[in-house]
Amino acid sequence: MEEQQITIPPSGYAGLSFEKVWATLLETERVMKEQAQETDRQFRETDRKFRETDRRIGELGNRFGELAEHLVAPNIREKFNALRYTFDKISQNVDISDARDRYSGAEIDLLLENGEAAIAVEVKAKPLYKDVDRHMERMEVLRRWADRHHDERKFLGAIAGAIMPKEVREYTLKAGFYVIEQTGDTVKIDIPEGFKPREW
Repeated sequence: MEEQQITIPPSGYAGLSFEKVWATLLETERVMKEQAQETDRQFRETDRKFRETDRRIGELGNRFGELAEHLVAPNIREKFNALRYTFDKISQNVDISDARDRYSGAEIDLLLENGEAAIAVEVKAKPLYKDVDRHMERMEVLRRWADRHHDERKFLGAIAGAIMPKEVREYTLKAGFYVIEQTGDTVKIDIPEGFKPREW
């Protein structure tokens, strides 16, 4: 009797046909699309949550700033008057921009004034380097605004903070701004030896 030879396909491919392979590929593609859509949805949701968090932090920062202004404003005039400035007027949230200025939205938190000088005060809960830089720009806007309105007074600047980091204090003084710090229920003006305020 003649011996027959039988070939057994590898177990992993047993019973596979083109249709089964194609169906498996289509199912894999469907699952991958669903996973990609779910990942995209999760990314969008995370992005939305980040934006919402940023908005809330911004609102909280504004409230801290408003609180800091209320803490600084009642005492600041008498502190500068003790330095022989004799300011007779203090205003809050003064808009100094106009249509002819390329800087928009320039606003001064506190402006102390008399007939010879004015001090523009930027109030922050915790000032940062960028706040000092922006106040420098704000002072330039103020000077141009004053020149257009024939205001020949000298303008000075100050940064006030409930919390004033040491390095930011030094940066502020180097920029020629007065440093105003919250101490208890009042404020103090930090004037180190040799400090000369910049005038605009």
